[in-house]
Amino acid sequence: MKSIQRIALFGECMIELQEQVGGQLRRSFGGDTLNTAIYLARMLAGRPAEVSYVTALGDDRHSQAMLDAWQAENIDTHLVSRLPGRVPGLYMIQVDAAGERTFSYWRDSSAARAYFETEISALELELATLDVLYFSGISLAILPQAGRERLLAAAHSVRQHGGKVVFDNNYRARLWPDSAEARRWYARAFAQSDIALITLDDHIAMQEAPISVADALAQVWTLPTPEVVVKQGGADTLVRLVGQPPVSIPPAPVAQVVDTTAAGDSFAAGYLAARLCDHDVISAAEIGNTVAGTVIRHRGAIIAPTAMPAIQL
Repeated sequence: MKSIQRIALFGECMIELQEQVGGQLRRSFGGDTLNTAIYLARMLAGRPAEVSYVTALGDDRHSQAMLDAWQAENIDTHLVSRLPGRVPGLYMIQVDAAGERTFSYWRDSSAARAYFETEISALELELATLDVLYFSGISLAILPQAGRERLLAAAHSVRQHGGKVVFDNNYRARLWPDSAEARRWYARAFAQSDIALITLDDHIAMQEAPISVADALAQVWTLPTPEVVVKQGGADTLVRLVGQPPVSIPPAPVAQVVDTTAAGDSFAAGYLAARLCDHDVISAAEIGNTVAGTVIRHRGAIIAPTAMPAIQL
């Protein structure tokens, strides 16, 4: 029997610049799967689990600062590739008075896009040892076609070896040539996944024509993924296990929303941590909602460790 659970999250971490009062900028690091990795590592601290982040970075000082920051969060980095001459992508966040955020990106030459350009990556060498492989729609979008094929092949291999695959549908239209191509790749990702994390607004946004919430949910419930979790912002979270009707879990009340950055990413971490610790889906969704409800009361994608909610797993 394995003595430790190994969870690998693939994606892109970028330099985050957040606009402050007076026009000053605060630098940090963020990205959807990286945010999830950090919150997951915090949730599983002290348990027999290893959370690894999988990406490619350059050989610049910002890349090294990223590695140092991840290791300080107890994230394993031995699956990270360092590519000479490459640099991380960059994005800027502006937040309005209601806590909603606007992003501007500079990521065309991001090193993460080249992760699968070697003959065999560090991730592919260790697929048989993984308990969980986690990636998102953004993870797929940043890769060239050959890289997407290899990521999906990696997911298939993890499942063949008894591990589980988690796919988060994070969708950014600007990263895809059109929504039809995104839907094709998403369909293949859902088919290779055990848990699908669906932000319903993102699912609606990638459809060819506008659809209602009811129609969007009807589509979601037909996905082949055995466990489907639907996130609806401030509305109830919905979970469907294969062969069972969906269940509804109300969100944790939040007195004041400060910044919704990483709300879905932190929910994913709370939900997955709970499922890895044998919680049922209702308890896992409640925990995910609690983590997300805490994160959105603070600015930035990653809140201070001291601000994390006290949750017994």
